[in-house]
Amino acid sequence: MNTLEPGQVMEVQATDKGSTADIKAWATSTGNQYLGTLEEGDTLKHYLRKASSEEEKMETKHPHVVTLDELSKKIEGDEKVTILDVRESAEYTFGHIPGAVHIPLGELEERFEELDKSDEIHVVCRTGSRSDFAAQKLAEKGFNHVRNVVAGMKEWTGPTNKLH
Repeated sequence: MNTLEPGQVMEVQATDKGSTADIKAWATSTGNQYLGTLEEGDTLKHYLRKASSEEEKMETKHPHVVTLDELSKKIEGDEKVTILDVRESAEYTFGHIPGAVHIPLGELEERFEELDKSDEIHVVCRTGSRSDFAAQKLAEKGFNHVRNVVAGMKEWTGPTNKLH
């Protein structure tokens, strides 16, 4: 994206169904414009328009983070904590933290009401990127006790449940 001129469009090809939510989130957080996605067979073609200097903004990060170790200690200590897993359904199916609420990032906007604003919510994804965006969205909607869990499920060594 750095080599494009403002207004130029980039095509990003992916096979991961979760990439749509990732790319939308990144575009929103940087001021670039997500134009849409075309599906051709197993390939998703995402289109992004580079922002002008007036539209561009610094990529934002949710200010409140916890490590996997900190989350693990909360779980082991039986602290009341809601774990929100924002990964895609296939990712969740093959291993998630027991008791986690599953709302894929792409569905979060329509499903905020399933969460309690007074709960301490720890948001997890595969790496901490989608969960960062989800944590920002929750904070914008009035959720005051939101934490982004880093580095995400790719490094989680605690217990997991599987749905298959």
